[in-house]
Amino acid sequence: MQWYALEALTLCAMLVGCAVAPAQPTIADAREQVRATERAFAKTMADRDLAAFAALIAEDAVFFSGPNPLHGKQQIVDWWKRYYTGPAAPFSWEPEQVEVLESGSLALSSGPVRDPQGKLIARFTSIWRRDASGAWRIVFDKGSEVCNCPPG
Repeated sequence: MQWYALEALTLCAMLVGCAVAPAQPTIADAREQVRATERAFAKTMADRDLAAFAALIAEDAVFFSGPNPLHGKQQIVDWWKRYYTGPAAPFSWEPEQVEVLESGSLALSSGPVRDPQGKLIARFTSIWRRDASGAWRIVFDKGSEVCNCPPG
């Protein structure tokens, strides 16, 4: 009798665990999730919403901003708050390319960064990780200035 009870509890735990775990999206779905998350991330700048920006950063993230890499969410938010203080966004960005690993756990997004007049000033590359809840959080970010040098 006790064996059946243990088996029933095990089966119940497995079923509950399956019901709680987020479904694994297809690669195409994951790509669109990351694209939408990157757009939401960029919208935090337009909306001047530092808290929403912070919510999309992983606790162990690394951003290559300023003279030295920034380690951890708090250090990143402390550095980036300077971009959220004025009434207008100092720049904007959008995803142009998004790729997701077959595992569905990591993704890369990249695209243009523009000044308030729309001039291309840089390109960004970000790495996103899908967490246990199924949400995407940024773990690495790096921008590269664009050379507006005359041809030649």
